Amino acid sequence: MRILLIEDETKLGQALKDGLEEDHHTVTLAQTGEEGFFLAQTESFDLFILDVMLPGRDGLEILRNLRQLGDRTRALLLTSMDAVEDRVRGLDAGADDYLVKPFAFPELQARIRALVRRGAPDDSAKLTLGDLELDQVRHAVARGGAPIDLTPREFELLEYLLKQQGQVVSREMLGRDVWQEQARHTPLDNVIDVHIARLRRKLDDGFERRMLHTVRGVGFVLRLE
Repeated sequence: MRILLIEDETKLGQALKDGLEEDHHTVTLAQTGEEGFFLAQTESFDLFILDVMLPGRDGLEILRNLRQLGDRTRALLLTSMDAVEDRVRGLDAGADDYLVKPFAFPELQARIRALVRRGAPDDSAKLTLGDLELDQVRHAVARGGAPIDLTPREFELLEYLLKQQGQVVSREMLGRDVWQEQARHTPLDNVIDVHIARLRRKLDDGFERRMLHTVRGVGFVLRLE
């Protein structure tokens, strides 16, 4: 599993990272809430392990904000607070499980296995073509594992092209389905062409295989060369 561990206690964080990597997990360690929140938004993980008490954003705030953004990655909270109301707050914030410090490492391993048995997050929200992946829930795009920063309109455009991958789409179709414009007019065609050009640069620059192609006189198609 790809795990994001957000823990500000240096020794504990490193010990957990080492132990989880011995279990063949890939672990990214963040020591502040801000760093953890940034990584959660820009990289793809199978599990979040968050300490509740963190400098900057605390674990509950991070998890609450991620859930509001549509992120459904499984999350396990670590905390020294064992009151019922504390556990309720954590679960209400979107946690899948809760582990009270101090804890034995085998218990953490067992809780991770239990989360795995509950099933993986829904991959139906992901659209892919070759090494390109678009996550419709997280609103994240990556190619070759590297994140691609898109504007909201570019994201909508790529999402539409991925759903129609391998098929030529016309400017009229894009105007109607992406821009929600019913009437065909030249200025909108120019806007579409500008967005296509920008999206092509972000998708294809630096990659040997091109994805976004222009079919002269017809429209555009997203497919691997």
